[in-house]
Amino acid sequence: MITATELHEKGFHVPRNLGELRTFLQAAMEVEHLTIPVYMTGMYTIRPGTNRTAYFAIRSVLMEEMLHMTLAANLLNAVGGRPRVGRAEFVGKYPAKLPFSSDDLPPVPLQHFSPEALRTFLRIEQPRSMTPPPQEGSGWTSIGQFYDALRQGVLQIVDREGERAVFPPGREHLQVGPDDFYNSGGEVFAVHDTKSALLALRVISEQGEGVSDTIWDSNDLIFKEERTLAHYFRFNEICTGRSYGPHDRPKDLPSGPLIDVSWEDTRPIHGDSKVADYERFASTSDVYARAVEFNSRYAALLTCLDRAFNGKPRVMALAVPTMLELRDRAGQLHHNPHPDPALAALGVFASPTFELGRPQFDAAAQAVDTDIALAGFETGEPVDLSALTPATGETFA
Repeated sequence: MITATELHEKGFHVPRNLGELRTFLQAAMEVEHLTIPVYMTGMYTIRPGTNRTAYFAIRSVLMEEMLHMTLAANLLNAVGGRPRVGRAEFVGKYPAKLPFSSDDLPPVPLQHFSPEALRTFLRIEQPRSMTPPPQEGSGWTSIGQFYDALRQGVLQIVDREGERAVFPPGREHLQVGPDDFYNSGGEVFAVHDTKSALLALRVISEQGEGVSDTIWDSNDLIFKEERTLAHYFRFNEICTGRSYGPHDRPKDLPSGPLIDVSWEDTRPIHGDSKVADYERFASTSDVYARAVEFNSRYAALLTCLDRAFNGKPRVMALAVPTMLELRDRAGQLHHNPHPDPALAALGVFASPTFELGRPQFDAAAQAVDTDIALAGFETGEPVDLSALTPATGETFA
């Protein structure tokens, strides 16, 4: 199978065979995942009790990125691939380059809640209608372009090789379904043929950039849910401090009521901080130990997803308490001044670094597999997560 690096060197294009389609779908999972630490950092650096509209808007997008990653995994499984999430190669090094993207799209940094962070969010989610087309032999310039290439690839490969060859039978047990995953907008569903594959790609694309050159996603059309703004426009409301009106168009400025956005109610971070930087001050600060533990638990989250995407979909239930734990651990880091006195004097706080290597994933695999056995996922007995879920009675927020 061709590697992502080799395919990137050949330039962005419509996948031409099943091998390339599988590589592109693995890359799609990586694209969706790379945004999650970026949005988490923006969300968790907001000072508690402030900017609630912004906080929950970012949270809703983050949760839908989890949905997108899950749908991409279902599609990859449906075409005979194998999602690879619980490994160091899956995690970008921030500032991170989005797979197969154009050099015109700069690497994505980790940033605290700020106008600069929201401009980064907007560039990630920018609709095709606002983005120049990619140059010959270059990468994509909008995520919508990337998913349109996947859509074209699915149709062309099915037309040439036949649906049964592209979607082989006997892989139904690998699908994550609505009973396995709760999300704030839309829902996960099994992919098993061309129709469901195209629907998955449509959900991902339209939740990000909107339907047919509008500001709205298609949750009302597909899932019979309340119509909501696509990701780009949720972020633009925060950036402009004003909500959209029902008849606003994508290139219009929002015309609705003002939104209370307080940029000073944030904990500034140094987004390029690494665990090694914290280790220099380990004798005088516990930030190093907290950052190491955060990364180990983030590896556990990805390992849960890896197990869920590879034949144990019920393990998605373990991701919820792990996300709660990560929220609390991120808050602990963000409450601490940066251990470097020079940065602390500038008002800079500590933050997660999202540095994951093979040691973290090896340890996470052992811990997660133990939790899977304790929860009864292996035996088929009713699942009791009480010993694994934080005793707060809270949902992920």
